[in-house]
Amino acid sequence: MGAIRSTTHPGPREHARRGPSEFTELAEMIRGSGWLRRRYGYYWTKLVAAPLVLALGLTVFIWIGDTWWQLFTAAALAIVFTQIAFLGHDAAHRQIFVSGRWNDWISLILGDLLVGMSYGWWQHKHTRHHANPNKLGSDPDIELPVIAVTAETAARHRSPVMTWLRGHQGLLFFPILLFEGVSLHASSVRRVVSGGHLNRRWVEIVFIAVRLIGFVVLVFLVLSPGIAFVFLAVQLGLFGFYMGVAFAPNHKGMPIVPRDVALDFLRRQVMMSRDIRGTRLLDIAMGGLNYQIEHHLFPSMPRPHLRQAAPAIAAYCRAHDVPYAQTGLLASYAIVVRYINRVGLGERDVFTCPLVEQRAQLTVGE
Repeated sequence: MGAIRSTTHPGPREHARRGPSEFTELAEMIRGSGWLRRRYGYYWTKLVAAPLVLALGLTVFIWIGDTWWQLFTAAALAIVFTQIAFLGHDAAHRQIFVSGRWNDWISLILGDLLVGMSYGWWQHKHTRHHANPNKLGSDPDIELPVIAVTAETAARHRSPVMTWLRGHQGLLFFPILLFEGVSLHASSVRRVVSGGHLNRRWVEIVFIAVRLIGFVVLVFLVLSPGIAFVFLAVQLGLFGFYMGVAFAPNHKGMPIVPRDVALDFLRRQVMMSRDIRGTRLLDIAMGGLNYQIEHHLFPSMPRPHLRQAAPAIAAYCRAHDVPYAQTGLLASYAIVVRYINRVGLGERDVFTCPLVEQRAQLTVGE
């Protein structure tokens, strides 16, 4: 692939040489528009409301008592925990405060103490994803334990069971998301008790222990064992499902970048991401993640400014011939399911990087 050359159209290396000036121009435009300024009123309102709403939910849970009606409480708590996780995501990206220390502690409180997810584990994983979205060997988000989103992953573990699962993974994708909540908590616990580096390991251990153990104890104190188990299953299942359907449309089904291809920052972030069209209600429901292109270009941009900046960034990309993907929510899920189904059935080079395809076509033409 590195031997492919073109003298008539720019390939990835040519883009890489001209790219920084393009992004610098865009960054100056965004900065001049004021979309990178902090929104303290917006975020302080959310930071105060989040623990209050959670406390209200737990109070209602205790007041209702031992009844199957608590399954509705479980669903409500799943939504509350996911919304808090979105807020923690904003803090981790330095969207809330100028001070990195303030953002770190807010992330620890929201993520570890209120949701039960390790901030240190997530930060390490998510930083690698932002650096190289959808790039083989670099992006941990395309190395999933069950669902294969790349031809490389699909080719591994060809046992009869895995072959069957991969062949039906398009159909199984949404049901599997019901286990994502358990996976997130388990990965967090494994990270904080392992030997990996964490800046505030003991803080995370204490916060996660208080959240996970304390919540389970509370559930079994209020509910009888049978209802308690079902309550936890519903809460964890819907929490994982909500997290999954919010993050899945962002990159799944977008081009996969081969290991040996280098792209400039603008194209690396825009071409591998997808925006979801919708109303302000959708913005709230998805925690601003529906503006994935804007978020990847400017991770510290406060959430309320993403919607405002999107039209200008889309216009800039069009003016510079950078593919800008935008679609509706249901259409994005259809793309994701169709894509992972094709991968699971063994198709190779599914949605490869457009710049690589361009270079290949030019080589054939020569």
